[in-house]
Amino acid sequence: MMTKAVSSTPLARSWSAGDIQPQMAQRLALRQRSKSLALGRQRWSRLLFGHWEVGPREIQATLPPGLFVDTFEGSAYLGIVPFFMERVRPAWLPPLPGLSWFLELNVRTYVHDAAGNPGVWFYSLDCNQPVAVAIARRFFHLPYFHARMRARQQGATIYYQSRRRGAASAEGRYAWEPATDGTPARAGTLEFFLVERYLLYAADAQGRLLAGRVHHAPYRIYTPNVSEFSVEPARAAGFALNGAPVSWIAAGAVDVTVFPLERITAMPSRKATDA
Repeated sequence: MMTKAVSSTPLARSWSAGDIQPQMAQRLALRQRSKSLALGRQRWSRLLFGHWEVGPREIQATLPPGLFVDTFEGSAYLGIVPFFMERVRPAWLPPLPGLSWFLELNVRTYVHDAAGNPGVWFYSLDCNQPVAVAIARRFFHLPYFHARMRARQQGATIYYQSRRRGAASAEGRYAWEPATDGTPARAGTLEFFLVERYLLYAADAQGRLLAGRVHHAPYRIYTPNVSEFSVEPARAAGFALNGAPVSWIAAGAVDVTVFPLERITAMPSRKATDA
């Protein structure tokens, strides 16, 4: 497992949003629970994170105005993340059989806003629950797609398959061995940069930038034994990945609280960011 250290970068003296990089204090602060009223609750389990290095300029060219690529030692990353969604429901309701358990696979990168708040930008989220797809598209402005997905555990291995409905893309296949132990990512490492994310960004139909908080205990991560993987979901998102990822990370289950999206309207002033 990679453990390169990352240093906090101070705010630029002369304000330029692209030069403002998240400080470690900002990364840690987002792990605190939001004071907003909870909107939903869910559990994420049996997560697999595969990450490929991608040029920062290539990532930046895909982002909406107001978002900037977040980098680790000068490198940007694209992730493919298959996992299991469980007990998904509004915060005031119990989980519902047939609706609250499903599969999800996302393609993502790492960004920050003009104030340096680090988060996730999703290129796609494939899901085999059409109700969840409709709700996420309508109320969270996220690029969800209905997909045919299957997963099973045979012996020590999880076998996970996904093919988007109505698309000519190939099937994505993943196989890995889950573990029952793991430890939280150490602050300053590549693992921390990749998985410790508690803010998602989205853009509505008018191009307005939105941000939503989630809260959960830090992932307990480990290096999995991966015997099969596919870059097809990234190709469907417009990225020509080749070869194995530079990082494999897996994590056990976390219980997640979801908070409402909020409009991003404030931009840091030149005075506030001058040292």
